[in-house]
Amino acid sequence: MTSDESPPRVFVNRFADAVGPGPQGRARQLCRCVGYSKATRPVAVAFHGERQDTGSAGWRRMLELIDEAAADGREVFRPLVEMTAEQRYDLITLPRSIGRLTRVKQFVLYGSNLVRIPPEIGLMRSLEVFEPYTSYRLHWFPYELTRCTALADSTVSTRAIYGNYKNRPPFPALRAITRGDLTDLDPYVHGTEGVRTCSVCDQPIGDELRQVWISRGAGTDVWPFLVNACSQQCVDALPAPARNHVPVPHRGGPDVVQPDTGR
Repeated sequence: MTSDESPPRVFVNRFADAVGPGPQGRARQLCRCVGYSKATRPVAVAFHGERQDTGSAGWRRMLELIDEAAADGREVFRPLVEMTAEQRYDLITLPRSIGRLTRVKQFVLYGSNLVRIPPEIGLMRSLEVFEPYTSYRLHWFPYELTRCTALADSTVSTRAIYGNYKNRPPFPALRAITRGDLTDLDPYVHGTEGVRTCSVCDQPIGDELRQVWISRGAGTDVWPFLVNACSQQCVDALPAPARNHVPVPHRGGPDVVQPDTGR
């Protein structure tokens, strides 16, 4: 190295302790749903339709880890570190019991195989840091995350999420109204296997569901939130979306016009 050359920079891997055991098998699936560039951006997208196998080793292990974390009141929860690759592969959503983790301040889901997160994450009232980084199959998040009012820091893989400002991939199209048994839904159509309470007023959902998308800031990111509303009044009560995103709550689909960032 000559005298006028700068020494090489060393970057700290802030997720070095968030990676689970080595690959005894596949830990996650590949996903190209949203394209990751303007050139590969699809015209239309759909929800992942997988249903969680609640008899799998990964699901059972996650239930154990949540029980342990709730019992000892820990403030940092990195469950995937304590799971094998096969167990991480099994997990495509989280148990509703994550709502018991009311003392957790930092929640790390680095490199998960998840395709959805339950609305009970909104019960994690102490959550300050949420890091689902490199969870490339997580394209959206439940609106209930906005109830985590202490959330100040986050790390999400921006190019993997619907409507992101870098590539503007589309949002899945939503039905105007769904009626009937809302506790047994097709996740390919609705993004969830069932809805129990309204994302806005937190009251029982009843037998009529209105779903909309809204892009809102939480932590240090803008997230594509799926709202499960019990009425048009609750949809109308939603706050303004984030600047430089679709300016109103919407039902997705390829006809939704997104801002052009020029990137």
